[in-house]
Amino acid sequence: MASQSRMRLKVTLLTFAALVCLVLVGAAGIASSKSAASEQSHGVVTPDGLKWGPFIGPSQMALVSGDPSQVGPFVVRVKSPTGTVIPAHWHPTDENLTVLEGKFAIGMGDAFDAGKLTVMERGDFIEMPAKMHHFAKAVTDTVVQLHGIGPFAVTFVNPADDPRAKQ
Repeated sequence: MASQSRMRLKVTLLTFAALVCLVLVGAAGIASSKSAASEQSHGVVTPDGLKWGPFIGPSQMALVSGDPSQVGPFVVRVKSPTGTVIPAHWHPTDENLTVLEGKFAIGMGDAFDAGKLTVMERGDFIEMPAKMHHFAKAVTDTVVQLHGIGPFAVTFVNPADDPRAKQ
């Protein structure tokens, strides 16, 4: 009887040890595949490596990551000279904006109103929900970074205010 109990204990311990090994091997596999995936998608973006192109009015935009026209995460930077006004507009998705350089002012509403502007400085962040009407002005030369989940689009509250139509 004692030898049967020992035998069961040995089988139980061996089964437990085998399960622990399987879990550890599985975890190592997951960690290594995550590591491999991270290495494949890793890339440093430097300001000098950005390719700037036209955006709205005198503002320029550079793609940092993703594709804002597609479903999925994206990051872009927008560079605007002092005095640039971006009329009231909205986006179909949430917009997250961080000021990287300069002073950038933003206000909420259906038309540009300088009295409603809040000045943001380097490092300041704002999150605006989808379809929120807002407007902006570059108080100084600015670079802002926008990120969100695409597709990203700009729709002007008053289509006549769309500077893209005048370009």
